[in-house]
Amino acid sequence: MTKNGVKKLQLLKDKILAEGNAINEDILKVDGFINHQVDPELMEEIAKEFAEHFKDKGITKVVTIESSGIAPAVFTARELGVPMVIFKKQPSKVLNDDLYQTVVTSFTKGTSYELTLSKKFIDASDHVLIIDDFLANGEAATGAIRLLRMAHATVAGIGILIEKSFQPGRAKLVESGIEVYSLARINKLGTDFISFIDDEPT
Repeated sequence: MTKNGVKKLQLLKDKILAEGNAINEDILKVDGFINHQVDPELMEEIAKEFAEHFKDKGITKVVTIESSGIAPAVFTARELGVPMVIFKKQPSKVLNDDLYQTVVTSFTKGTSYELTLSKKFIDASDHVLIIDDFLANGEAATGAIRLLRMAHATVAGIGILIEKSFQPGRAKLVESGIEVYSLARINKLGTDFISFIDDEPT
């Protein structure tokens, strides 16, 4: 990682410390700059870092799950010069021949949803980068990987803005052979308390 990359990662960490809201040991709210109101300048810097890290991977598409990952994903796709595809969350279990579908369970919200991908946007020729705002238990990411494998696409890696390193998502993905590149890795949360892993992202 370049010195500029270090600065970009510190920019995100500083933003989390200044404007993030740690509710308890599990929940960090970043709705003021990532997933409700979006800071476009921050997204641009994040995208440059993801694009630099994955530039030699032969990526043909960037994907994300609606809706919080859309902003960083579209900025990253622009940096890489490739299209961005959004995996949709559908409440119904109605099967559609034009879609790849899989069920994802959100441990944070205690709900399940149908994740869907139109067959016309991803195929076996694609090498795909997944971008998301948070990595915790890894259920959303593994659901995205299942859809890509249904489409016979390959996974270049996963770019994460904020990783809750005290939860099992990273280990689950790395054990399955997926590269995880997280910009801010949190090792502990508490009420009004946020602690980062200080080593470089891996």
